Amino acid sequence: MKRVLEPEILDELDPSDPEAVASRRDLRCINFLMGNERWILRQLRSRPGKAAEGIVEWGAGSGDLLRKLGRHGPARGVDLVPRPEGLADEVGWRQGDVFDESADGGVLVANLFLHHFDQEGLRQLGRIAQGFSVLCFVEPLRRPGALTMGRGMLPFVNRVTKHDMIVSIRAGFVPGELKELLGLDPALWEVSERCSWRGGLRVLACRV
Repeated sequence: MKRVLEPEILDELDPSDPEAVASRRDLRCINFLMGNERWILRQLRSRPGKAAEGIVEWGAGSGDLLRKLGRHGPARGVDLVPRPEGLADEVGWRQGDVFDESADGGVLVANLFLHHFDQEGLRQLGRIAQGFSVLCFVEPLRRPGALTMGRGMLPFVNRVTKHDMIVSIRAGFVPGELKELLGLDPALWEVSERCSWRGGLRVLACRV
């Protein structure tokens, strides 16, 4: 399958739009079924020293994962949307574009976020990511089986999620692709990848 980028409806909606609210609820369910957050949190628990140096989440959205990240170290989210209600005061938030980031820290997290970007955008994000010691990413696995599984969920999600789920899978990655697009030098990064049967590509990169 060739990688294809198309606009996602959720990105165009006001965060308070009822369809956006319903779609975020769908995404929480999808994240749970995929096991994305559980895998990310396991990586933090196994690297407490790096987590203590600071955790940044790109595309933190509703803040659901960010709240959990904050239990493992100083955490900060970056997203175009305003700071979510109910975040603990000690959890940081920057409303803005990730391309304006110049932060560094122990761990950089992105959950179903990087597939929104084209080749040039990913290369820029790869340069920004160089300031971290550990990169922990989960993205859609771009394979026919993942599309079949996604289509099986369509009767249970709203209009926005129906569209965006298929678009996301087509914009996802296959093993070996994301590290190349980000420009992760194998002399500097030890990269491991795992394909989840639930349709996720899990990428962990640690500084050599």
